[in-house]
Amino acid sequence: MTDFTTSLAGFAAGPVTTTLKTRVVTSLSVMDWVAVGHAGVNEPVSKTVRNLVLDEAGAEQAHLFGGGAAPLRAAALVNGTVSHALDYDDTHFAHIGHPSVAILPAALALCEWDDRILVDLLEAALVGIEVSIRVGLWLGRDHYQAGFHQTATAGAFGAAVAAGRILRFDAAAMRKTLGLTATRAAGLKAQFGTMGKPYNAGLAASAGVEAALLVAKGFEPNMNALEGQYGFGATHEGEGDAETALAGLGEEWLIDSVSHKFHACCHGLHAALEAARDLDIAEPEVAEIRIKTHPRWMTVCNQMSPTTGLGAKFSFRTVIAMQALGYDTALPVNYSDKTCADPRLISLRDRVTVQADDTLSETQAHLTLLRRDGARPEATHDLLAPMTLSDREDRVRGKASKLIGSEEADAVWSMLRTGGHTRDLAALLAG
Repeated sequence: MTDFTTSLAGFAAGPVTTTLKTRVVTSLSVMDWVAVGHAGVNEPVSKTVRNLVLDEAGAEQAHLFGGGAAPLRAAALVNGTVSHALDYDDTHFAHIGHPSVAILPAALALCEWDDRILVDLLEAALVGIEVSIRVGLWLGRDHYQAGFHQTATAGAFGAAVAAGRILRFDAAAMRKTLGLTATRAAGLKAQFGTMGKPYNAGLAASAGVEAALLVAKGFEPNMNALEGQYGFGATHEGEGDAETALAGLGEEWLIDSVSHKFHACCHGLHAALEAARDLDIAEPEVAEIRIKTHPRWMTVCNQMSPTTGLGAKFSFRTVIAMQALGYDTALPVNYSDKTCADPRLISLRDRVTVQADDTLSETQAHLTLLRRDGARPEATHDLLAPMTLSDREDRVRGKASKLIGSEEADAVWSMLRTGGHTRDLAALLAG
């Protein structure tokens, strides 16, 4: 039987060999995280959690999105919550989770506190994200279907090893950290659609920081609490497929297939929006649009006629109509009650139909457009389709420019690619 915890701990504490692609994708995820965090600072959940932490007036150890500083655990809680407030951060479909919002707040807090350079942040983030994905694979779909939020559960283990790497843990200390995190990792899908969902990401980041700091101070947990009869996997409906989860560990980086979100809505809608982008749909030409999607999304993001901006983010018909009318679906501000009440959108939305198709994967969508001239162009898009590194960079940087302005986006990217100090990046959060 494979000792899953030992394998993860050895990897987390060991040397890292990467490709150019892996390094660039990691940097893009950091940039994306900074941008969506800035964009989410005024969300109600962001203000609520940040105000709670600032009211406590703790040690100013790490900067917060939106201003101020706080103790390490509290900073991770705030920054994880804020950066997931818009649900616009990166996703990995292998474990149905959002990696960066759990791992980066932990890694950045520890790096700022320990006065580390950006290379250290990127390496810790890379290792933490990889561990979170591998734990997610080990837990499997049964864990998710039982009601656990992988961003929070698998993410906590990634946050913990990222923090441990900054603290220079060896494999034994990493194993303890993973064992302790097993008693702190938590998060339920029952919170979806409420402030509790982004809070789950903050909890994961904070739990990871806490576990690593306690181990650094001599805490002795059950280091085997991830596995075994009463371990995290067994008690949280984990499938325990260590062979699949560990395949290629240290040689194949699963972060390379992370999916960055280029539309500010449910990720289940993105394949359809990308297919519509390929067809270059514009309202004056549209007689009818037919969307085919995996059956899973029919109960997740197929609201027929939403009247609120939040509802629009979970509606195939609405987002496709928005795109055809020229609304930029990359901008969160366009998902509003006012947009839903646009008579042009209501008229076009009624010409959009959505059908389940079990021949499509969860990352695919197929669109058929009936034009007014009788033409019927079609397009299929798969979110897992290979994207060139230059195309990914262009789109992530373009998204960041829309969210935080081109000047700041360029400054963040330059900092990440040329090196520098973590404190400079951390200061941008408060700015």
